[in-house]
Amino acid sequence: MAATALVWQPQDVGLSEICSLLEQQISPSTVDKSQIWQQLQHISQVPDFNNYLVFILVRAEGKSVEVRQAAGLLLKNNLKGAYPAMSQENQKYIKSELLPCLGAVDRNIRGTVGTIISVIVHIEGVSGWSELLPALVTCLDSNDLNHMDGAMDALSKICEDIPHVLDSEVPGLAERPINIILPRLYQFFQSPHASLRKLALGSVNQYIIIMPAALYHSMDKYLQGLFVLANDPVAEVRKLVCAAFVHLTEVLPSSIEPHIRNVMEYMLQVNKDPDEEVALEACEFWSAYCDAQLPPENLKELLPRLIPVLLSNMAYADDDESLLDAEEDESQPDRDQDLKPRFHTSRLHGSEDFDDDDDDSYNVWNLRKCSAAAIDVLSNVFGDDILPALMPLIQAKLSASGDEAWKDREAAVLALGAIGEGCINGLYPHLSEIVSFLLPLLDDKFPLIRSISCWTLSRFGKYLIQESGNPNGYEQFEKVLMGLLRRLLDTNKRVQEAACSAFATLEEDAAEELVPHLLVILQHLMCAFGKYQRRNLRIVYDAIGTLADSVREELNKPAYLDILMPPLIAKWQQLSNSDKDLFPLLECFTSISQALGVGFVPFAQPVFQRCIDIIQLQQLAKVDPASAGAQYDREFIVCSLDLLSGLAEGLGSGIESLVSQSNLRDLLLKCCMDEAPDVRQSAFALMGDLARVFPVYLQPRLVEFLEIASQQLTANLIRENLSVANNACWAIGELAVKVRQEVSPIVTNVVSSLGLILQHGEGVNKSLVENSAITLGRLAWIRPDLVAPHMEHFMKPWCMALSMVRDDVEKEDAFRGLCAVVKVNPSGGVSSLVFICKAIASWNEIKSADVQNEVSQVLNGYKHMLGNSWTECFSALDPPVKERLARYQV
Repeated sequence: MAATALVWQPQDVGLSEICSLLEQQISPSTVDKSQIWQQLQHISQVPDFNNYLVFILVRAEGKSVEVRQAAGLLLKNNLKGAYPAMSQENQKYIKSELLPCLGAVDRNIRGTVGTIISVIVHIEGVSGWSELLPALVTCLDSNDLNHMDGAMDALSKICEDIPHVLDSEVPGLAERPINIILPRLYQFFQSPHASLRKLALGSVNQYIIIMPAALYHSMDKYLQGLFVLANDPVAEVRKLVCAAFVHLTEVLPSSIEPHIRNVMEYMLQVNKDPDEEVALEACEFWSAYCDAQLPPENLKELLPRLIPVLLSNMAYADDDESLLDAEEDESQPDRDQDLKPRFHTSRLHGSEDFDDDDDDSYNVWNLRKCSAAAIDVLSNVFGDDILPALMPLIQAKLSASGDEAWKDREAAVLALGAIGEGCINGLYPHLSEIVSFLLPLLDDKFPLIRSISCWTLSRFGKYLIQESGNPNGYEQFEKVLMGLLRRLLDTNKRVQEAACSAFATLEEDAAEELVPHLLVILQHLMCAFGKYQRRNLRIVYDAIGTLADSVREELNKPAYLDILMPPLIAKWQQLSNSDKDLFPLLECFTSISQALGVGFVPFAQPVFQRCIDIIQLQQLAKVDPASAGAQYDREFIVCSLDLLSGLAEGLGSGIESLVSQSNLRDLLLKCCMDEAPDVRQSAFALMGDLARVFPVYLQPRLVEFLEIASQQLTANLIRENLSVANNACWAIGELAVKVRQEVSPIVTNVVSSLGLILQHGEGVNKSLVENSAITLGRLAWIRPDLVAPHMEHFMKPWCMALSMVRDDVEKEDAFRGLCAVVKVNPSGGVSSLVFICKAIASWNEIKSADVQNEVSQVLNGYKHMLGNSWTECFSALDPPVKERLARYQV
């Protein structure tokens, strides 16, 4: 192929060879596409291969548009990786060929050129391509539709993928590119061509999140443009107008506040748009308005007109996928695509302050769900004030008779569930009537009414349980419980799923109230276990796990275990070590082993061995999938580690006989060094659990375990992996109190890391702060001589963190450390004395006499050491703190 001359020219042979390969690649009749792909890959090693591709895209007029586009898409993918390494001449040639093609007659060619331009801008910014901006501006100003459309298409891709490049200083330009582009985008809002209006508005909308000065200062012009486009005949433009108002409400509510009534009226009107996507975008506004804390009274006035719109949009649309799903009978096997991806949450030690929203099983977001979410949000903001507008409508829909009105009845039940928390004060006096009305709907002939009734009843579960002290309340709780159990055995898959999820919610709320009903619950759950298809089976596992978490050791009775365990063990034996259906079963066994405690001993050996086998198989699959006979999937490791933690927690020192003959120690150490955060997170949880019950087992590699755990606490890891750091920190503390002096080599490093975490507590989560305070205390208790010299650096945040920890043995350990370092270096605590006093006052009651004694010595020691200054310090304390400290006679 030709060397680069002054202006590069293709050779005919090379050109026709590449065109022929592209033709074969896109031809439906080509049998072996992989062979064509290999040939293209081989030719792509030639230095000017990409020049040929741009030539075919831009200049091969005789070729079909499909072949030219295929060349362009291959060029785009090549440039992503190869562009920086290409010769400058070839880079220049490609760029010079693309720009004149912005106005190509064929829209597909223009679109492909725009995509390639955005890829190059992504790599070298605007400053690396001085001709680009003038070319775009010339096209935008040209008045020629093809040129305007091509430039707008390229710009919209840049704005979507890399908006910040246009809002940066460019050498040689007097102003930022956005200042040149934005006024032209506003002009296109008024274009007679719908495609240009859509691209221009979509491009400006991309900037709301980053809000450059150019947009902020031209906000009035932007809003004027939005009002002009508000009633655009094209649905996609109206949808973008709604999106703009929603994003502005979220990002800069002050910008729309002067126009708020007009915006709200508009959103109400478009919430009824015949195009469902426009209505959906408009519906997002109500939740955004409430979150932005704009004046609620504006919205309150609108409620009588808004609520009917939301309620009518909550009825199933005729084309809703769920209507088809609802026909599925339990006898139809699940297809692989029916199994939605699942996400295992690794084990975490400490305060659970991470959001863990259950994912909706049918999580296609649509107008129905968005309207229900809006009603939920409104009920939480306005409480019972929405009931006068809503309840007559709900009652009217519920009493609508006849088969054709079933969607209205279903929407009314959904609405009742949506307001079940926000309006509970107003609904509570009528709870008994509401539940009496909902119970028969569990047997409705329409499956989607049966399924929504399960959900709505579960929303009221916790309030029924509060009522279970009075006979009527208890009777209703029992009826709901039995009703949901009956629906677990429905023949319709959708109802099974709703009933099982609703029952899991009820289990969490009811906890020990379930104990008298355990036999019948287990019979129903295991009957469902026997008949469900794969997807719903996962939800049964979850319900069994939640039951174990809720009733704990009450489950440990032979009559219950005889029902529960045989089917689970049969399933366990049926699944191979690389079958993903094992994940929910491993999670389920984790909950059961923790609940049964030593009652799990008869089942422990095979479960333990299986976990070891799975971890080994996956560690092999990671390096050599062929000899493992399985593809690597780290979730197998995470679930197995968590189940081993559950065994350690449940069996306590009874785990010794299982662990001592195994190679778990080496496998665990490897997992602690894994590059995946969730594997490390679960590995350190298990390290801490083993440290608690069988620390001797870790002894041969103790130094390595401590070293790796301490590395997780360094500042650069914290940002990415708070949960890993949290578990590593907890595990170090658990090991320290067991191996005592052997922890010495890491004390100084760990204390320095923990001090930094405590000083920057606002940047991390509550759990990590608490664990850091406890582990620091445990290290200080064991080696006060190493910790005391540094105590001034972290004393104040340490004491503040300890004040937040609840009374328990971990807090006692930490205070042993606090008292020990103060004894070694009393002057190091003087500047934080107020905080030491507050931390001591945070105890409701110290159970251990020795800690009580130590604390008293510290306070009295400071009183003697400081004399008059002590009196000043003490008088500055809040009255409740003084009151708590009075018991120490200071």
